[in-house]
Amino acid sequence: MKLILTQEVANLGSPGDVVEVKDGYGRNYLVPQGCAIVWTRGAEKQIAQIKRAREVREVRDLGHAQELKAELEALTVTIPAKAGDTGQLFGSVSTKDIAAAIKAAGGPDVDRSRLDIVSPIKHIGAHTVTVKLHPDVSANVALTVTAS
Repeated sequence: MKLILTQEVANLGSPGDVVEVKDGYGRNYLVPQGCAIVWTRGAEKQIAQIKRAREVREVRDLGHAQELKAELEALTVTIPAKAGDTGQLFGSVSTKDIAAAIKAAGGPDVDRSRLDIVSPIKHIGAHTVTVKLHPDVSANVALTVTAS
C-alpha cells in the first residue's frame, strides 16, 4: 500500500514522505490515526503543502538546534497539577502539558512529538524531559511539578 505521511512516524518517515507499507498497517493504523493519507495522483499535489508546513516547524540547521538547546536548558519550567497528600498526582503530566508549559515559561514552541519522557510523570517534584531538536542535538529540560 502506498501512503503519504502527514505526521512523523518513528522508523518510517517524516511528513510529506511517500512510503510503501503492508496493507494492514496502513489501513488499520496509519490512516485511521491520521498519520497518513492514501497515495493518489490528486494527493500527490498535497505533498508540497505538507513539506512546506514541515519546514516552518522544523529546526533549520544544526546551529539553530544548538541555539534552541541553550535556550531550553536555561528555562525553569513549572507545571501545577492536582495531587494527593502523599505527592501522588491525580493522573499524569502529558507531553501536551509539557509543551504548553515550555511555551508559557518563555521558551520556543516545541512540537510535542519531539518530547521524550522516560517514565510517566505521576509525582510532584523535579523531573527531566528530553527534547529531540535535531538528529544530533537533544536538550534536557528541567521540569518541576507542583501541587495545586
